[in-house]
Amino acid sequence: MDLRAFIGLLEREGELARVRPEVDPYLEMAEIADRASKAHGPALLFERPRRSAGAAAVPVLMNQLGSYRRLELALGAPLDDLAARIANLVELQVPSGLVGKVKALGQLKELASYGPRVVKKAAFREVVVDPPDLARLPVLTTWPGDGGPFITLPIVVTKDRQGRRNAGMYRLQVYDGQTTGMHWHVHHDGAANFREADGRLEVAVALGTDPAVTYAATAPLPPGISEFMFAGFLRGEPVELVQCATVDLEVPADAEIVLEGYVDRDERRREGPFGDHTGYYSLADDYPVFHLTAMSHRRDAIYPATIVGRPPMEDAYLGKATERLFLPLLRLVQPEIVDMDLPIEGVFHDCAVISIKKEYPGQARKIMNAVWGMGQMMFTKFVVVVDEHVDVHDYSEVTWRVFNNVDPARDCVVVNGPLDVLDHSSPLARYGAKMGIDATKTWPEEGHGREWPDELVMDPAVKQRVTARWSELGLPFS
Repeated sequence: MDLRAFIGLLEREGELARVRPEVDPYLEMAEIADRASKAHGPALLFERPRRSAGAAAVPVLMNQLGSYRRLELALGAPLDDLAARIANLVELQVPSGLVGKVKALGQLKELASYGPRVVKKAAFREVVVDPPDLARLPVLTTWPGDGGPFITLPIVVTKDRQGRRNAGMYRLQVYDGQTTGMHWHVHHDGAANFREADGRLEVAVALGTDPAVTYAATAPLPPGISEFMFAGFLRGEPVELVQCATVDLEVPADAEIVLEGYVDRDERRREGPFGDHTGYYSLADDYPVFHLTAMSHRRDAIYPATIVGRPPMEDAYLGKATERLFLPLLRLVQPEIVDMDLPIEGVFHDCAVISIKKEYPGQARKIMNAVWGMGQMMFTKFVVVVDEHVDVHDYSEVTWRVFNNVDPARDCVVVNGPLDVLDHSSPLARYGAKMGIDATKTWPEEGHGREWPDELVMDPAVKQRVTARWSELGLPFS
């Protein structure tokens, strides 16, 4: 399903609003999209972006994944169903019996069948812009303090020394018609490929891809797992890639717009500020510069964009998808974990609430340290651990447990470690303190010398009897 097929699906499902009057990409589109996000509104297709002289008439799509409904339409199934498929894969062990080995082999073969397929035809080659000129695109400025216009929904493709592809989503500040910033953080795979490169690193940027590819580019996949394979797995068919014209990279064949070029190891330029998903501006800093060597697009191209800021925003749903889809991976290495919630107010790298089946003293602390040792979860500033019967998605219940069960001296752990680049509260950039909060029932072996009281629970027989009489009681509540 390419982007325009997805737009057609959204329109049939009543999930798309067409904005026909002229709207300015400078702040106005962002303000409208922000209101749509806060109102849990539809995807927006701006048909007439205000444009400068020489710019093409390119519609802008925003808020395409800004609801659970649209996200599941994009991925082709409910998140819980996709999580179950992932759980089925990650539960693969080296089986001892012949039947188990045959089953495991079949599952691995199924996963391999979703690997990307290289083809020759690509719709984005219909129009070649020579020389490349980013002024032809309606690139948005989303907040008044931004350092300039930013491409906010790019699929940035690079390769490592072994030739393995990486597809990430890194914002691009447009400096002029042929150069942008390349905002990859030190912890990202794209940045690792850049550090390994000899002199220059080739880069391709795809805009307007299949929404499954868009999501996959944001997913915190384990090392060596292809984002394009993951997108193929999610949608049930391989992603088709096509060779670029000026760089040795492949991009999705159904992309709307493709930019090709390179970044140079020795060149950096001031990038930012940028109104970020924390709800604050990320500060200006020096980042690599992306130089365009080619630009092409569909004849009737659609430009995708997003706005990030104080949640809820469109990216909140991408984060919630990651929460659900990657829980099986977390359980694989920490099987006592029952459930997890990443509150959108914590912008997904500041807080995790985790329930566990507690079986021995200190187990909550073990889980805290495990979380801080797992990929991008190392950035989590607050890890709250509760017992298995606690609903981690009920924030009222979670805060009740924390406020009532926690002794600050005994149950709070503070450690130092890596933090996300966007964390503005730490005294040092990318490094600072993190806190673990053990809100489980404390055992005597964990230092609780008094008897732990029982929770208040009504007699089940009384509850059943009152329920049976409810209509007779005639009360104005249920």
